[in-house]
Amino acid sequence: MLTAILRCRRISFVGLTLLCFLSCSKSGTDNPGNPCEGITIAVNGTVTNTGGPGSATGSITATASGSSGFTFSLNNGPFQASGTFSNLVAGAYTIRAKNGDGCMGSGSFTVADGDPCAGKTITVTADIGSSEKCGKTGTITVTASGSTGFMYRLNASGTYQAANTFTQLEADNYTIYAKDAAGCETTKQVTVPAVANGPLFTAVVTLINSKCSGCHTGSNPTSGISFAADCAIVEKKNNIKTQAVDLGTMPKGGPALGASDKKIITDWIAAGGRASD
Repeated sequence: MLTAILRCRRISFVGLTLLCFLSCSKSGTDNPGNPCEGITIAVNGTVTNTGGPGSATGSITATASGSSGFTFSLNNGPFQASGTFSNLVAGAYTIRAKNGDGCMGSGSFTVADGDPCAGKTITVTADIGSSEKCGKTGTITVTASGSTGFMYRLNASGTYQAANTFTQLEADNYTIYAKDAAGCETTKQVTVPAVANGPLFTAVVTLINSKCSGCHTGSNPTSGISFAADCAIVEKKNNIKTQAVDLGTMPKGGPALGASDKKIITDWIAAGGRASD
């Protein structure tokens, strides 16, 4: 501690003169104490990771111990009363805590990218429309729930689209994919069934099997055309009508079809010539 003493003496010459001088003395307590001596400030916190890559939804809530009256700073930014820092992207952060005397401590924290699909249960249902056995008339309409912003694709080779309906599908097995705005994806296996054969087509098949079994079946069918498969008959329906009804050259080698047999063919073609007719 520094002490100042003012001392004065009177010296007389020609008149009266007052002489003053300042004397100083120093004690052992002249330097102020260090307010941070013996204080250790620890900074701890709770980290909330982001909602996923590229998302600024992370946060750190910091607390400090070892003193009182704390303010907090993130990455050497301005100090604030709250220890919570929000809207953070993934990365490394340093939070400093300062008490009222300016004593500081710091802590290091890491905000990671969280899994955007954690806790989600995406459910996919499908409304299936059957397809012609020998055509591509099937449909699949997809409904997804459990999130938002869905897009859809059909099979692994497909392309995602906003529309949830797929058309012009043949009878077959398919895998539906649904993906939400965060990229969370789920799949569902579905089958587009074939429409059953109709009565008119069934009558044509029976007629061909009874009249043409020797020429358009087996390993060496006439003109290389086999009617063993239903879709082969549908594909060649116009040829069948021309040869069997119009020209009377089918079945090969005769006898020609009678009027009732010809009517079986024409009735089927007039109805549409599909397997379902």
